[in-house]
Amino acid sequence: MGVTLVIPARYGSKRFPGKPLVLIGGRPLIQHVYELALKARFVKEVIVATDDRRILDKVKSFGGNALMTSDKSRTGGDRLAEVAGRIDSEIYVNLQGDEVPSDPAFIDGLIEVFQREPGLEMATLKREMNSMSDVTDPNLVKVVTDIDGFALYFSRSPIPCIRDLSDHKRILSKTYYQHLGIYIYRKGPLIEFSKMPTGLLEDSEKLEQLRFIEMGHRIKVYETECDSCRVDTPDDLEEAAKRLGVK
Repeated sequence: MGVTLVIPARYGSKRFPGKPLVLIGGRPLIQHVYELALKARFVKEVIVATDDRRILDKVKSFGGNALMTSDKSRTGGDRLAEVAGRIDSEIYVNLQGDEVPSDPAFIDGLIEVFQREPGLEMATLKREMNSMSDVTDPNLVKVVTDIDGFALYFSRSPIPCIRDLSDHKRILSKTYYQHLGIYIYRKGPLIEFSKMPTGLLEDSEKLEQLRFIEMGHRIKVYETECDSCRVDTPDDLEEAAKRLGVK
């Protein structure tokens, strides 16, 4: 099955301007993410989608594949849909440019389970959280699901709220899950997603996946034990270098 993986990358991050081009071990962050994506067995092609010429030129300089997309795109998902309108594929994966997988199984695992359920429109990954400091970190997105594994809500706040937990330093097993920065779509729902208006929930949390839920669609959330590192601020660079095994 044809799978195109797209890495949306923009220069103007409010929390970390120029983030895709920051050097980790002598190579830009976007190169680390791109090269890890190339190792995924089920991916037909990898494309960086950007609205910034500096990122485009850097990707091409290390031999990567990149496309210029509109500077009017609201989110990475909308940038992905723009690529889908130009490059035909059956399945599209959106790997966020600041999500650094430790292993290509992070990507292949999601593709493999998504292929087994042809009725799904969109899916993503979650990983159990076991640190209360992570649970309360607004940079780490949390997700809660129903009994069938479909997302009920994504939030930067701790969800669920444990009302009667007396010791707030203690964390309950199988209670909190972090949403990881990867999505997978079939083409029709992806194009439809890009045509939906920005919803109140999406605008409030600044989480694009809430648009899909608010408009009545379902997102399957698979649990993974695969590790990854999210680079949201300059403080995350040291941990990313450690995960990548570079200095």
